[in-house]
Amino acid sequence: MFAHIRAVLFDLDGTLIDSAPDLGAAADKMRTDRGLPALPLEHYRPMAGAGARGMLDCAFGMPPEHHDFSAFKEEFFANYEACLTERTQVFHGVDDLIQRLRDHGLAWGVVTNKHSRFTNPLTQAMPLFASAQTVVSGDTTPHAKPHPAPLLEAATRLGLPPQQCLYVGDDERDIQAGHAAGMPTVAATYGYLGAQADIRRWGAHAEINTPLALLQLLRLT
Repeated sequence: MFAHIRAVLFDLDGTLIDSAPDLGAAADKMRTDRGLPALPLEHYRPMAGAGARGMLDCAFGMPPEHHDFSAFKEEFFANYEACLTERTQVFHGVDDLIQRLRDHGLAWGVVTNKHSRFTNPLTQAMPLFASAQTVVSGDTTPHAKPHPAPLLEAATRLGLPPQQCLYVGDDERDIQAGHAAGMPTVAATYGYLGAQADIRRWGAHAEINTPLALLQLLRLT
């Protein structure tokens, strides 16, 4: 299944980095600014992969169809933009994983639904991403995941057929996008949704419960 892989593409939030503390802080500031009590990070973490929609649901129980959603979303974005690298960290083992991939001559990159407004400054601020051969954001192509367009764009940038690119993500949309693009897929169960979702239903080709477990799948240990 993975014998001919020449590149590994990763989702960002919940797969390479733990951004839940900054996402949660941005949403919680909206609560405290309105005189509401602060909520613990654990309240926000399971929905961190859902971006503004998930954070506003956690903070206020506000669905996207709410008449104030657009204004609240922009306020959340402004808060997050102001703190997006204050608490965010690379998951344990990711640095070693990327170095091992590079040592074996594999290319790597990022395909995220996060808007470039946030992806660009975040990846530029974190040393890990200096060696990434491509970073595709949610607004890089006309469609975001689960549409295959972002993954196909990444493969094109790498000069590789999709079948030679492996995609790793922690959300069902990641696996759906990988399938649609014709890429082998790996579900990262250590991400935000792993504890709550029936990952086996996603149909990923494999699952990993730590970043370094990917090396075993690729037989790079």
